[in-house]
Amino acid sequence: MKQFNILLFISSLLFCLMLVSCKTTQKLAGWSLVWKENFNQKKSFDAQIWSKIPRGGADWDNYMTDFDSCYAMRKGELVLRGIANHTQINDTAPYLTGGVYTKGKKAFSNGRIEIRAKLDPAKGAWPAIWMLPENAEWPVGGEIDIMERLNHDSIAYQTVHSYYTYTLGIRNLPKSGSKGMIYPNRYNVFAVEMYPDSLLFYINDIHTFTYPRIQTTKKGQFPYNEPFYLLIDMQLGGTWVGAVDPKELPVEMKVDWVRFYQRKSIK
Repeated sequence: MKQFNILLFISSLLFCLMLVSCKTTQKLAGWSLVWKENFNQKKSFDAQIWSKIPRGGADWDNYMTDFDSCYAMRKGELVLRGIANHTQINDTAPYLTGGVYTKGKKAFSNGRIEIRAKLDPAKGAWPAIWMLPENAEWPVGGEIDIMERLNHDSIAYQTVHSYYTYTLGIRNLPKSGSKGMIYPNRYNVFAVEMYPDSLLFYINDIHTFTYPRIQTTKKGQFPYNEPFYLLIDMQLGGTWVGAVDPKELPVEMKVDWVRFYQRKSIK
């Protein structure tokens, strides 16, 4: 009987954990849901909100493409893929990746943004959910990394970048990043709360760290009290994540929904 009770307890605990990770986040006390994206479109994402990220020269965007095989709408999800390039003969990139952003279409400030996603693993995979300012250049305008996951890791990184942390190199006064545990093979909810004096980061409703505004004579410590747009992208390879193993491709990032809340007092 004692063994049965232990097994029953473990089963109940696992069931509760699955509910936390697989269901939508509970209604947040003191917050109002002001915008949501459920990706229920059948053929393509809503072009009034999202655009495909164009290719650039940085590690994170040097394989970006508008190739349809890197994008899909499937069962109420946006699917972003990283694939080996076997078919685009006019494109010399060895890999192709899909990514979307709300640049010039929708921006966020003074609120909580949440994204529920499943991150499939692969060597060299670098899925990311992050934010950039609408009206300033990098790094002066800042960068908010809500989630970055590398390879097969069971952790995700959450970080801020700015002139203060990048150009001046001040990353520990205050601490500019942290990491938290994720469910490697299940859905996770990543969030950041944006306030005039701080950023608060969460993974599955567990608070991972806070980045505050501080009193300092140094330039550019807290540029985050401005409108930021959202980027969601499936990235491959680079200095940080390392080399890609093409045998582990294709790899997918499945995005279930995005939600933006504001405090009822400032809605």
